[in-house]
Amino acid sequence: MEDANQTGTVHFHFRPFSKVPEVQMLIFVSFLLMYLFSISGNVSIVIVIWLYRCLHTPLYFFLANLAALEVFYSSTIAPLTLASVLATERTLISLSGCGAQMFFFIFLGSADCILLAVMAYDRFVAICHPLRYTLIMNWRLCVQLALGSLLLGFILAMQLTVLIFRLPFCSSKEISMFYCDVLPVMRLACADTQLHEATLFVVSITVLTIPFLLISVSYVFIVAAILKIRSAGGRRKAFSTCSSHLTVVLLQYGCGSLIYLCPSSSYSPERGQKQLTQDDDVDEVEIAIDNTAFMDEFFSEAGNLPVFFSECA
Repeated sequence: MEDANQTGTVHFHFRPFSKVPEVQMLIFVSFLLMYLFSISGNVSIVIVIWLYRCLHTPLYFFLANLAALEVFYSSTIAPLTLASVLATERTLISLSGCGAQMFFFIFLGSADCILLAVMAYDRFVAICHPLRYTLIMNWRLCVQLALGSLLLGFILAMQLTVLIFRLPFCSSKEISMFYCDVLPVMRLACADTQLHEATLFVVSITVLTIPFLLISVSYVFIVAAILKIRSAGGRRKAFSTCSSHLTVVLLQYGCGSLIYLCPSSSYSPERGQKQLTQDDDVDEVEIAIDNTAFMDEFFSEAGNLPVFFSECA
């Protein structure tokens, strides 16, 4: 413990992707394009939903919240990652800076997962109880569910981040990732981390497993209700409102479960970097595409989009 630095003097640096300038530039351009595509897609969704009154429904309210979360979630990681990719020297980050990035990463990611479960509940009420939908999914409940997602994400992120950054860290260390994720930072501590790993597992269960089980139960009832619809057009319309949401759920929970629900002893920097690169870059594009497709499915039912938008304004 004698080598442990004080909080204000500990600095981390990120593992470089490559030391070859050409490869660095290729990675930078790829990351930048994916980031801009994700931001532009999600911001467009928020603006369209805000502008057109006919989209002021619970379904699109939650979709707008999801898109806004994705904007901030991506922006928590991408800017520093882009800067470190082109840096000729090691990109340093202070202990407090690393803690802030980890907090917002956990906070926004947790709220994102919980909000996906809320959206599944919204689809369950809309398809299984259509006559009571407006009564159940009133605006007061919608706002409470959205704020509840943020509050629960905030609480989980705060307690986990505080717990980890109370650990002693021994001098400057290399984070085996391109941002301050929980497992790579925990590996740099000069103390026993069994309690912290157990806490991480409990948080992962709360954020990933419980919401996923709720989503699964919701979709069991949704599928059963859809199969009772006699017309093929009605079944297709009901399935179309759920397909994109289900795709995002599989991407989000699949990547997260592979990383945070595996035994900590099986974690390796190489595997973590590969999986998290997939989760935080490719997934950004997929979520933007799926959110856009989610809206397109609704708009396509209107037939003539110009007339549809003029009626919405």
